[in-house]
Amino acid sequence: MIGKPLALAFPLKGSQLIEASAGTGKTFTISALYLRLVLGHGGDESGFGRELLPPQILVVTFTDAATKELRERIRIRLAEAARFFRDEIEQPDALIADLREQYDPQQWPACANRLDIAAQWMDEAAVSTIHSWCQRMLREHAFDSGSLFTQTLETDHSDLLGEVLRDYWRLFCYPMHDDALNWVRNHWGGPAALMPRVRALFGSERPTDETREPAELINACLQERRAALVALKAPWQQWAAELRDICLQAVAAKAVDGRKMQARYFEPWFEKISAWAADETLEQLDIGTGFTRLTPDGMAEAWKGEPPQHPGIEAMASLKASLDALPTPDAAGLQ
Repeated sequence: MIGKPLALAFPLKGSQLIEASAGTGKTFTISALYLRLVLGHGGDESGFGRELLPPQILVVTFTDAATKELRERIRIRLAEAARFFRDEIEQPDALIADLREQYDPQQWPACANRLDIAAQWMDEAAVSTIHSWCQRMLREHAFDSGSLFTQTLETDHSDLLGEVLRDYWRLFCYPMHDDALNWVRNHWGGPAALMPRVRALFGSERPTDETREPAELINACLQERRAALVALKAPWQQWAAELRDICLQAVAAKAVDGRKMQARYFEPWFEKISAWAADETLEQLDIGTGFTRLTPDGMAEAWKGEPPQHPGIEAMASLKASLDALPTPDAAGLQ
């Protein structure tokens, strides 16, 4: 928690920094520093050196909501302090009480008047978001900044982004055909569906050496994906038949735990693996618990004696991860 001593003793000269996380009292501290600036608290040692009024104090925050809240909180704090300096209230917060103690009672009426004036002047206080402050500076210093005299501040870029995405779609996706077009239809759908996925990439570092157009990039990645999938499938038709025979023989010889290894369980697994390996266009393989049962650990758990050794059993341990890691145009295309 940012404490009272820090708020009263913090230097108001030069460049200073307070680091604080959410809920630690940042607004409390900012409003306390504001009071001190209005009163000229600290003199020449820790103070600003003279009294200030709201138009002379700049407070910058991030959002419009935070700006409104901060402006109101400062106004309330100024008014409360003014009333306490006049002895109109007895129990302000401890910081205001300590602040008054640092002034001679003869100065209290003047301090109260100054605080009251500042509270009434808060409508003209320079409490802004970063972007609205920058817009104001560009407008007031148009000659120096080389900017337009009339500018519009756009805080919601949704319509502009939508227009950019539609232009992109017309320019790059309309001319696509065959595999690239089918992939874009299946995975991107259209500009509206693509919007949230593109937004998620804002602020991330993007490669600068990519010169291929989207259709060329997607086709190249799809060819790489097919080649990787063919290599992955190559041994599985033979392995599926061999593993099926191993499992059937083990069941017939009662060499396995019948609760964990039954033909009605593993026969569909091997049928799906064989069909997947034989079809070049089929990417997904869904064998459920077969992905764990047909691994070295899964077979050892089901076998009563020494489990069988087979390259397919070793490969099954990483098969699902290998399928998930196949090259995809998605990431590169979105970038």
